[in-house]
Amino acid sequence: MSGAWIITGGAGFIGSNFVRAALAQSDAPLVIVDKLTYAGNVQSLRDVEADPRFTFIEADIADREAMDAVFAAHAPTVVINFAAESHVDRSIDGPMEFVNTNVLGTLQLLEAARAHVGGLSDSARADFRFVQISTDEVFGSLGPTGAFQETTPFSPRSPYSASKAGADHLAGAYFETFGLPTLVTHCSNNYGPFQFPEKLIPLMLLNALEGKPLPIYGDGQNIRDWLYVEDHCHAILRILEAGEPGSTWNIGGRAERTNLEVIESLCAGIEQRRPAAQNAALRDAGISDYPALRSYVEDRLGHDRRYAIDDTKLRTELGWSPSVDFDTGLGRTIDWYLSNPAWCEAVQTGSYRRERLGTATS
Repeated sequence: MSGAWIITGGAGFIGSNFVRAALAQSDAPLVIVDKLTYAGNVQSLRDVEADPRFTFIEADIADREAMDAVFAAHAPTVVINFAAESHVDRSIDGPMEFVNTNVLGTLQLLEAARAHVGGLSDSARADFRFVQISTDEVFGSLGPTGAFQETTPFSPRSPYSASKAGADHLAGAYFETFGLPTLVTHCSNNYGPFQFPEKLIPLMLLNALEGKPLPIYGDGQNIRDWLYVEDHCHAILRILEAGEPGSTWNIGGRAERTNLEVIESLCAGIEQRRPAAQNAALRDAGISDYPALRSYVEDRLGHDRRYAIDDTKLRTELGWSPSVDFDTGLGRTIDWYLSNPAWCEAVQTGSYRRERLGTATS
């Protein structure tokens, strides 16, 4: 696809990884738009910002005037919307910000895209794509068997997932009502480099290294399907290349783990690389191994029990499958965080210092 790509939320976790994948696999100029909230940081783009195809704009997708200016200046053929408030715990403490960004912000971006497409030629309009990046959490909670399909009805159970469901419905409605060429993707839990340390894996990893408690919600048996972030990015590129407008796609890793299993694997991986016996923080606390840091805490409000993605459509129709298994991806993730302490410190310079969120009194 010729022309510029607008990548909103491109300084965030998945967005910044996607920028790297897009630079490697396409020739398109990339216009990264990010509000730079707590989870969006230019530090995550330092290694690619010198690329001549890279342009960064600090802006809020909910600012229609700013979005119109971006579209006018760069005449995109592709918009990929990663911009979102994404942490469930934060949505419990403050739902309004999630609605403002995830619903109203997506609406403004869709409106800006619709206005832009309205001025294009028929052929350019046919080539345009708007990709809404979403989550498996919009489907709700599964029992012990089964998996979410593209046709599974939405049943969000947190303010975060409800706001993402609203945005997905808007993207679909803009295709049906206005003919805007939209696609929607639903992914399972991502992990990998550049993930803000409020999410499970980086939170537990950094806490373990510092000899801090590893807080496990409830009984630790909540199950998630894990997807290495680079595999997710490659899936989006494939959907952008061959997905039909108006379609939705599930992207999964087929790597279901309980939260407790993830933490156990993480502790084992850290032990291999940074043995507890050599960790001064553990020694000073009188702790002999990383698993001893585990601490069971009150469960999250409305905590979904299990998610699982059926990505058969993507695998059979577009030929995508993940290339990184969970153990390999977890090892790469641990290595990256151990090698990038400066990034970890830089992104935590704000008010968040890995404390518990989502108690509704935080």
